[in-house]
Amino acid sequence: MKHLFTAFLLGTAAMAGAQTHPAEKLVQYVNPIIGTQRMGHTYPGATVPFGMVQLSPETDTAGYELNGHYNPDVYKYCAGYQYDDKTIVGFSHTHFSGTGHSDLGDFLIMPTVGALKLNPGTADKPGSGYRSAFSHQNEVTQANYYKVKLDESNIIAEMTTTTRVGFHQYTFPKSDQSHIILDLMAGIYNYPDKNVWTYVRVLNDSTVIGYRQTNGWARTRSLYFAMSFSKPFLQHGYKKYDKGEVYRGFWGKFNQTKNFPEIAGKQIRTYFDFKTEEGEKIKIKFAISPVSMDGALNNMRTEIPGWDFDKVKTDGQQQWENELHKIVIQGNKEIKENFYTSMYHAMINPTIYMDADGQYKGLDQNVHKADGFTNYTTFSMWDTYRALHPLFNIIDPKRNADMVQSMMVHFDQSPEKMLPIWSNSGNENWCMSGYHSVVVLADAVVKGNAPFDANKALDACVATARHRDYEGIGSYIDLGYIPDDKSGVSVSSTLEYAFDDWAIAQMAKKLNRNDIYEEFIKRSQNYKNVYDAKAGFMRPKLANGTFRQKFDPLSTINEGFIEGNSWNYTLFAPQDPEGLIKLMGGNKRFVGYLDSLFTMNLPDKYFAETEDITRDGIIGNYVHGNEPSHHVAYLYNWTDKPWKTQERIRMILPRMYKPTPDGLGGNDDTGQMSAWYIFSSLGFYPVVPGSDQYSTGSPAVNGAVINLDNGKTFTINVKNQSAKNVYVQKMVLNGKTLDQLFISHADILNGGEITFYMGSKHK
Repeated sequence: MKHLFTAFLLGTAAMAGAQTHPAEKLVQYVNPIIGTQRMGHTYPGATVPFGMVQLSPETDTAGYELNGHYNPDVYKYCAGYQYDDKTIVGFSHTHFSGTGHSDLGDFLIMPTVGALKLNPGTADKPGSGYRSAFSHQNEVTQANYYKVKLDESNIIAEMTTTTRVGFHQYTFPKSDQSHIILDLMAGIYNYPDKNVWTYVRVLNDSTVIGYRQTNGWARTRSLYFAMSFSKPFLQHGYKKYDKGEVYRGFWGKFNQTKNFPEIAGKQIRTYFDFKTEEGEKIKIKFAISPVSMDGALNNMRTEIPGWDFDKVKTDGQQQWENELHKIVIQGNKEIKENFYTSMYHAMINPTIYMDADGQYKGLDQNVHKADGFTNYTTFSMWDTYRALHPLFNIIDPKRNADMVQSMMVHFDQSPEKMLPIWSNSGNENWCMSGYHSVVVLADAVVKGNAPFDANKALDACVATARHRDYEGIGSYIDLGYIPDDKSGVSVSSTLEYAFDDWAIAQMAKKLNRNDIYEEFIKRSQNYKNVYDAKAGFMRPKLANGTFRQKFDPLSTINEGFIEGNSWNYTLFAPQDPEGLIKLMGGNKRFVGYLDSLFTMNLPDKYFAETEDITRDGIIGNYVHGNEPSHHVAYLYNWTDKPWKTQERIRMILPRMYKPTPDGLGGNDDTGQMSAWYIFSSLGFYPVVPGSDQYSTGSPAVNGAVINLDNGKTFTINVKNQSAKNVYVQKMVLNGKTLDQLFISHADILNGGEITFYMGSKHK
């Protein structure tokens, strides 16, 4: 399959090992097809960095529900696209990238010719509906550009975007029956009652506006649109699929199904008819807004006033070029493809969530205006606090500060008065555990990236961490742990809260709030309360203070942990590695424990029931495909065998990241997996976000330059780099030999250079 992937690059790749220079087009190495198969759940469509519109094909119509029960097949379609599928259903404007749960897939558009068919059909008989077969040989994926031939209709579909507008270009054959279908029923993780209401208004023969309200992962979500055609349609109509509609009012006075200017209902598919000549292009501008139909129209007029498809594509790709040049690496083509695709994935989310005029719908369902900042959504905090936000604090501090301010207005508008847990589209989804927004806020404050009211941010952190009725916090405060008989994820939540509390303490220390510091530094030691010294593992503990008797440290099911087993979670105390090592019996036992994690065999039965992990995401019992283990390989740096960190990192990088459709070892989780790759391939990693320290590893690149926001550069030199030379012989920072395994945030931001001298034997 390797020959296929060259078609997905924007140009000819530089020769292997060639020097990268600022003039080189880095976007050529972005391969959006990576991670679209199996567990990756990324999508290959068009988007600009952090864009509100993420325009991509859907390859099937799997629903969340099947015969009244959860349909496990729907999990494959978190991002809408599966590389192994052979049909395309249409092109939707909103997607998640690499999530383990899903929503969105709004406003599906599909061009067709011939007899009008308003049902999607089936994968085995695509001609039975509006879906079409396609071939990867006729598919091109680039940053902010997607192109495919639809075999059933012989239509060439192309798409590109701005921040808030999707731009479609369809090249039709000659036909008196050409159609553009707008399916307002389609969605990801769909089910019959997900659509609460849909409205469409035809303004004229080339402009349509409307909205859809859904009840999904985001419980109360409205999205508005404006759709403009480059050519007037001859006629339009719709079909309504509402079932059990008790009251219809008096609209029966009209024939609403054809050429009627107003359409409303829960389940609607609309169509627009054209006559086309051979090779004729019909273009569509499709803008979205979280606020109003007028907002969508204004977004369209602001961002794409004309019809120059190529200019919009080129402008968007230049945006990517600007972002990618924040880190310029040296290396062969495969390393560059992995690295810049990781950069691409890391800059898809969080997503901008406001109109061009700054208005957005808040968590209180009221319309607000962002004052002095850009409002963001798609906060998958359980994942991204670990490395994605620390990465932004280096290469995009202004954007990260805006994200923090977005979290702050979330807190202000929250009825529960809590910072985001997992938020999307003006909704709190309450997914996963911990209150990890506090780490993102603390990381920004401790690293000096806080152009906001830092004391107000600390107050929001404290209020969130004292919210007694949220997932065991009351018990955690009273007992120092969450009892197993109170929560099914008692151990992992205790461990995660303890780390979050440590981050709050660091923030309080920075702000000279000593009372808060003392309270939360004490709470940060609660991780010790769920460690069973007799068993040698973190273990579920009952309210009476005894450990649960029945316990399997290898199982992820009903053992007190979320998305992980005790073997991995026992190592989750990144705020206090020295204390953890002592707790677990000292250096020798700790190193042995780490070694066994990477080398033991985990039988298939222990992950057979998990959706998001397969054998591909596991090395021994080390589960790289889930985030709680992302710091683990670096823990050797706190032992007498730090060279094992270097060895493990260079083993993990090529095994978990490949330039293929199944090239990710797990969900990208809105950029966290990619951020791990970026940091680790550069040679350092934020093991403890909320501190100003980075732990060193073993760089995989031949060299790199980080172009900082302050105009300075931090250069990474790698001497004697090779696949065998994975061990660091010495490190030199700004001309002085580094006598520790850490560099500081100031070392990077002040500019300068670090040189890694590599060898084939450890020191």
